[in-house]
Amino acid sequence: MDGKLLQDFVTVSRVRRDDEQELSGYQRPEALAHIQEIRAYLEAPSPMIPNSIVLAFDSRVRFEPDKGKTAFPYVRTGTVVIPLAKDISDSDKPGFVVDGQQRLAAIRDADISRFPIFVTAFITNDVRQQTEQFILVNSTKPLPKGLIYELLPSTDAQLPSPLHRRKLPALLMERLNLDADSPLAGRIRTTTNPTGTIKDNSILKMIENSLSDGVLFHFLRPQTALGADVAPMLEILHHFWAAVARVFHAAWGLPPKQSRLMHGAGIISLGHVMDAISYRLRNVSIPTEAQYIEELMPLKAITHWTGGSWNFGNGERRKWNNLQNTPGDIELLSKYLCAPYQKQASK
Repeated sequence: MDGKLLQDFVTVSRVRRDDEQELSGYQRPEALAHIQEIRAYLEAPSPMIPNSIVLAFDSRVRFEPDKGKTAFPYVRTGTVVIPLAKDISDSDKPGFVVDGQQRLAAIRDADISRFPIFVTAFITNDVRQQTEQFILVNSTKPLPKGLIYELLPSTDAQLPSPLHRRKLPALLMERLNLDADSPLAGRIRTTTNPTGTIKDNSILKMIENSLSDGVLFHFLRPQTALGADVAPMLEILHHFWAAVARVFHAAWGLPPKQSRLMHGAGIISLGHVMDAISYRLRNVSIPTEAQYIEELMPLKAITHWTGGSWNFGNGERRKWNNLQNTPGDIELLSKYLCAPYQKQASK
């Protein structure tokens, strides 16, 4: 159909959080440079876009099949009936873009009178189903990974293995960022929380490490729908990071450039400390915040999150802000921070 007409009844469902912190929408922001490139192509001679736009319609749209039989049971010709109204707001439009928003924006802005475009569509009132299709269509494309990770907890779709493995970490991260009683509430930078200071990938990596062979591993429940007992996992994460905030209060909450504690290297390394302390306290089901504080106190004198230099031994010294979010530096810092607990465990 004519792509110029789509904007009359189709809108983009932007990902955002409502007043109750519930996730709404699923689309990323427009990529202006990409749109400009497509627009320039559309305004050139003989443009063609062979891949289709994917739309989701709500139940106000209906398909009226033609009378008579078809040669194939899975093919029907007919008419798609779409209600139109003048001056309709975007929120009231019956169609939503699942895939192709940059192409549609370019067609909308291009200095051309019309442009034919293929359209694939399905009808559903279920936003979860729209979100599932968005994830599945876009998971193999170079989309912002943070957007995909933030959408994962809200879908029940059968996902590709790499995304399925990240669903539980993404759920735990979401709760850490949104729960009012979480020490990390509002501090994790995501698509809907761009003012957070800690990168979402650092938190995900910290959680994934613990799920693999740390304290959170013990609460995995493969036979359940979520695959884990989430409540005690969150309790441990809340207690530990609340203790970190108390013990290292001068370095807590600062931007990563001012505090290596809030940097990827610090977050991931302290995740290993959480696992080491929890192993020492393995006779306790869930260590309390006070127990974590007591165990963290010896590190206070040997850490240099905001100034000075780290003395890693064997002549290895680093200025406080020379630690980077690289595997080598994370391993170096993790071994340094975990060493006191390993020495105590060997006694």
